[in-house]
Amino acid sequence: MKTDETAADGPSIKIYHELMAYKVADILLVSSPYDAFIMEEEGRLSNRIINQYKGLNLSKPPKLTFAFSVTEAFEQLQSKPFDLVLAMPGLAGMDVYSFGRQLKEQYSQIPFCLLFHNTCDINRYADAEPESAVYRTYIWRGKADLLLAIIKNFEDEKNVAFDTQNAKVRVIIMVEDSPYHYSSLLPVLYKHIVIQTQSVMEDSINEEERILKRRGRPKILVAHDYDQAMTLFELYKPYVLSVFTDMSYVINGQEDPYAGCKLLTRIKSEIPDLPVLVLSTEEKNRDIAATIPAEFINKNSNNLHDQIKSFFVTHLGFGAFVFRMPDSSEIARASNLREVEKLLPDVPDASMLHHARHNDFSRWLLARNEVDFALSLKPYTIDDFTDASEIKRFLIERIRARRKDSRQGLVIEFDPEKFDSDTDFMKIGTGSLGGKARGLAFMSHQLGIDLSLSQKFPEIDITIPQTFVIATDGFNMFVEENKLFRLIEQDKMPDDAQVIEHFLKAELPRPLKMRLKAYIQNVHYPIAVRSSSLFEDAHYQPYAGLYKTYMLPNTDTSTEKRLERLITAVKLVYASTYLKAPRSYTQSTMHRTQDEEMAVVLQQITGTRHKNYFYPSISGVALSYNFYPIAHLKAEDGISYIALGLGKIVMDGGKTLRLCPKYPQFLPQFSMIDDILENSQKYFYALKMDEFPTHEKFFGIGEDPCLTKLYIPNAKDHPAVRMLCSTFNMQDNRIRDHFSDKEFPVLTFANILKYNAFPLAEILSEVTALGVRWMGTSVEVEFAVDLPIEGVRSRPRFSLLQIRPMCEYKQKLGVTITKKEIKNALCHSAHSLGNGEYKDIRDIVYVDPKTFEANKTPLMAEEINKINAMFNDTGTKYVLIGPGRWGSSDRWLGIPVAWNDISNVGVMVETTIESIRADFSQGSHFFQNITALGISYITVEDKCNDFIDYDFLYSLEPATATRYLKHIRFDRPLKILVDGTTSQSVIMQDLGESETDIMDDIPVINANVGVNLP
Repeated sequence: MKTDETAADGPSIKIYHELMAYKVADILLVSSPYDAFIMEEEGRLSNRIINQYKGLNLSKPPKLTFAFSVTEAFEQLQSKPFDLVLAMPGLAGMDVYSFGRQLKEQYSQIPFCLLFHNTCDINRYADAEPESAVYRTYIWRGKADLLLAIIKNFEDEKNVAFDTQNAKVRVIIMVEDSPYHYSSLLPVLYKHIVIQTQSVMEDSINEEERILKRRGRPKILVAHDYDQAMTLFELYKPYVLSVFTDMSYVINGQEDPYAGCKLLTRIKSEIPDLPVLVLSTEEKNRDIAATIPAEFINKNSNNLHDQIKSFFVTHLGFGAFVFRMPDSSEIARASNLREVEKLLPDVPDASMLHHARHNDFSRWLLARNEVDFALSLKPYTIDDFTDASEIKRFLIERIRARRKDSRQGLVIEFDPEKFDSDTDFMKIGTGSLGGKARGLAFMSHQLGIDLSLSQKFPEIDITIPQTFVIATDGFNMFVEENKLFRLIEQDKMPDDAQVIEHFLKAELPRPLKMRLKAYIQNVHYPIAVRSSSLFEDAHYQPYAGLYKTYMLPNTDTSTEKRLERLITAVKLVYASTYLKAPRSYTQSTMHRTQDEEMAVVLQQITGTRHKNYFYPSISGVALSYNFYPIAHLKAEDGISYIALGLGKIVMDGGKTLRLCPKYPQFLPQFSMIDDILENSQKYFYALKMDEFPTHEKFFGIGEDPCLTKLYIPNAKDHPAVRMLCSTFNMQDNRIRDHFSDKEFPVLTFANILKYNAFPLAEILSEVTALGVRWMGTSVEVEFAVDLPIEGVRSRPRFSLLQIRPMCEYKQKLGVTITKKEIKNALCHSAHSLGNGEYKDIRDIVYVDPKTFEANKTPLMAEEINKINAMFNDTGTKYVLIGPGRWGSSDRWLGIPVAWNDISNVGVMVETTIESIRADFSQGSHFFQNITALGISYITVEDKCNDFIDYDFLYSLEPATATRYLKHIRFDRPLKILVDGTTSQSVIMQDLGESETDIMDDIPVINANVGVNLP
């Protein structure tokens, strides 16, 4: 058996040096600094292509050039040639569509692709798309693999003609007209092609060899309609490996619901044995696919990725190599080259000669893109080997040669043997950092290159806490090894307690466990174990606060016990991916639970220990945009919420201090002594350091048992309390700004806000302004402050804990509200968040003020959950009206609903009531998620001209009534208008047009609110 490639029936191996001749070498990315950081840091293309995709096709990785404005983009285009231009919305200097048209006029040879964040606006973007200028539109979902897919697909289309004709490279045709779906599917297809190839080539002699041998991989070509698909099929018919198609798209300019069936029927008539696949969102198409015949996968399936993987393995030749005797009896099987190598010495000679004569080794290798290997194993050269043992030796040598290359990873990972406790940011794995860790990495990166904060505040340590990230591939491995994905494949998902039980019983992958052991051996500070999922803190769907965070004192003298508790916390964070609340939220987006991947952040907790408690002096959240400005405040001035202790009270919507950093002494809620006593923070959260909860308590799904709630009067001896509290003298009915042991403590932060003992307001203004500049959008920043304490710390410390983009409402829908509509409305507000007209809501669920009891808000949440479940099967939405702050964890500030309690809500209304007085919602995780979904949030204040006509609602017969709720169903959809430019909103019955005074149709302008979101 000869090994001379020229003897093979096919192209010489030398031809593979000429494959993939066209390569994307230079890419211009035009976006905000934050979007650029995501793509560069999260998906650092050169690193991902070489390290994660193992040199997918490139011998030289592409280079990214960034432009943060249109002006800078054209300067870059003038200075050097580019192969591809990618642009995202929010450009400085020009609308993205105008930029595309101008780019086409000046540089017609450069393809221009659009990347959009908001999946909800696909149709609107498509309508506005300048087709002549845009090569293709993609939907960015926070996954860096899409960037690789865009580049690979563009290169495939450029190289396919030469590569198929000269090396018989195979082609997969995908027919899909939806930007959302091909943006989602392309990365999956490329991923599985690469994974299957990697599974048989774990190592190469060197990086160049690895890249070279992958140039023969199948190419993916995308068609958007029937005619394009048939053109591609006719051009590459001899090389087609498979066709993946949607069912409904255009034929001859007309939408055809059975276009996919017609396409595959025609193709199968020419190539009957060709494996083909229908991907559709309509289950009814499964039976149609069977008649072709074709495999069928529902694109809405929770295990979509697994089904696609199964199709590759089962139908496209990527399965195991089965060793058989001449009588076809199976004796062994190997799924990769490593297993083949192990089995070869024991394979009977008769089996070896049988496979060699039938070219089985060559065919299996070709199916796995081992082209050069396959070309050296042709049946007619078998006589050149003296016996079967020589064939075995040859195969073993070739396989071993492929595994000698040491992988050169460009992404620095945690090394247990070289642990550096001074390193600020460490990472296990090569997967994604996830949203939260991405924001931390971004801030760490920006603080390193932008020294303005440290220069302006030289006496303050402004830092990112030491952070250790377990990348998403750790989660994927954990779920795969323990078969936990089966939980979401069941017809009925287990409840939260059962999900947690399954995750806690599962074993953490041993490599990850060993790295965590090395970490815990070197870390002795309290640790926050935080979620960092792919979708978390993303544009438009932030998933804020839906996943779990666990605080670990990390004080036990036993390393094994500290490791055990750390592993438990990691598993619990992983488990929160499958819990009911995030699953319900995911159903409201265009994501699937299976698409979610969880990274875990192990972060040093900022704080100081006092006796048995650990907490920061101040924690909070700063928003660069204030949705509800009052008095002389402007929306762009921002708003902040600060609290004593850990930030849980802020994120849960508890009672904290609201201030505008530009005017820190303007505190309307502290205008009078009674207001101060009523509105000041009464308790704070701290981490218990002297004990660890029992097994049963820690493994629950409720509050973190390591946290405790301390009431401020009971903590008068704590240094932070003494620094931040004023005192109230009952006899004089007076609040003094200094602290006194003899008087009642009141948390006013006067020492900070009035006397500027620490420049908190100034730092918050600077940080949010930098965040807006860095990210190109409004931002929300979480922070913690350690004030100087005598004998403990001389320098104050300001820790940036998290940064994420705020939801932005589009203000271009032209909604106007007239006097007539206000006059006829059953609800009107001048404090509304959102924009648009709702035409398909005909249900109102409201908390009955007559039966409302402030101490029964948890029971009201349960009733809302039950009514919400009535809408699960209908797909319809409803208006929810109730008092106080929705979603607050403090039952005395509002009704403590979770997302799964109100998952079908379309519009939310919060009202004021005498027994509940709470500030406007906008700083909590719950509020972030509501607004991110485009759910309008309406606040009705009794001090303004706002109103709800409860008398009208009482006059209607409820469809459902409970102790505290009424559910009204109208015969016709309600008319709901929300004007984002004025913050006006109305809810009214749509009774049709009637004759009225012309003056009633004059739009109402709210001069006090008239602001636009940035």
